[in-house]
Amino acid sequence: MNASTLGPVLPEIQAISQEMVALRHQIHAHPELAYQEVATGDLVAERLAAWGYEVHRGLGVTGVVGTLRRGTGARRLGLRADMDALPIHETTGLPYASKHPGKMHACGHDGHTATLLAAARALAERGQFDGTVHLIFQPAEEGHGGAQKMIADGLFERFPCDAVYSFHNEPGYPAGHFGFRSGVMYSSSDTVVLTVSGVGGHGAMPHVAVDPIVAAASIVLALQTIVSREVDPNDMAVVTIGAIHGGDAPNVIPKSVELRLTVRARRPETRALLRERITAIATAQAAVHRATVAVDYRWRYPPVVNDAGATQFASAVACDWLGAERVIPDLQPLQASDDFAFMLEAVPGSYFIVGNGEGEGGCMVHNPDYDFNDDILPVTASYWVTLAERFLAASAPVL
Repeated sequence: MNASTLGPVLPEIQAISQEMVALRHQIHAHPELAYQEVATGDLVAERLAAWGYEVHRGLGVTGVVGTLRRGTGARRLGLRADMDALPIHETTGLPYASKHPGKMHACGHDGHTATLLAAARALAERGQFDGTVHLIFQPAEEGHGGAQKMIADGLFERFPCDAVYSFHNEPGYPAGHFGFRSGVMYSSSDTVVLTVSGVGGHGAMPHVAVDPIVAAASIVLALQTIVSREVDPNDMAVVTIGAIHGGDAPNVIPKSVELRLTVRARRPETRALLRERITAIATAQAAVHRATVAVDYRWRYPPVVNDAGATQFASAVACDWLGAERVIPDLQPLQASDDFAFMLEAVPGSYFIVGNGEGEGGCMVHNPDYDFNDDILPVTASYWVTLAERFLAASAPVL
């Protein structure tokens, strides 16, 4: 075992760490958006096949599953990485920056994929487990429900798992520190599009028009009272209007205005309350101004809810492998969302974070200057191998 400044690294991982970093840079330079991950899928499938995995493609359109069996053990473990990029124009100036304008790995999925590939190679070379490991390379996490699509295509019927795990890099936390939490880890995420309709007209004669901009402004202000006055202060909720589109000229009252919202919660009851109140308030405020509103409420991702037993096991492995000083055993819930939630609804498991770093490594995801921290790749890949080998050991506890 080698020791890096961020924690222990298996010799098999240390030997290929530079190769895997180069692979990460290759993926980063060629980002692909949701359900377009063809080249990335080709690369993943090619590497897995070369290392002796059974490779299966086409789940969730562009998803890839690699299966490896050792021994006679009946236990089955799933490890998942996401592959898609974001529609963001990269401004890092890095030598391996995106070669495709308007597309960027701004969330670290390139690092997640490269990390799991490094673990895949080491697991195959070491062969120190008794059972089956399914490596799930998922498309379309960024708002397009790739996990749900893979499940609908028979993921867990074709590749049954007794537990499934995934991680996300997290800027703002010390590099290589692991964070775990039982129960709700990430919030739900829903999208709402409000189309406010009125009667267009001349800006100098507003009395003969019905101004949807005024109605929309009233809706924006009124929606702010939901979290501040209708949600228990001990609970968590977010209602954010991220976009307003309406009108083209200063002297023209437009016919309609569109508002786009992101809505988040941790509890199902709160999630339902937000839908009810957003719909009611938008409708009422529009009516006050003689306008109407069409509410397109898009249920997207439920909360990420970690199984207690699976989380305790993963946290214990991390404490033993990394040392307790590098483990956050009861991480505070985060307001991000992830469609790994759908996998956790189908199979017990856990989603954890790995610190991407503070300072330079703390640039937030979904930012054109963000980059995955290559230093965390070897220690995280080594943890994946250790988790898999201990979960699939003959003496492993039943979760």
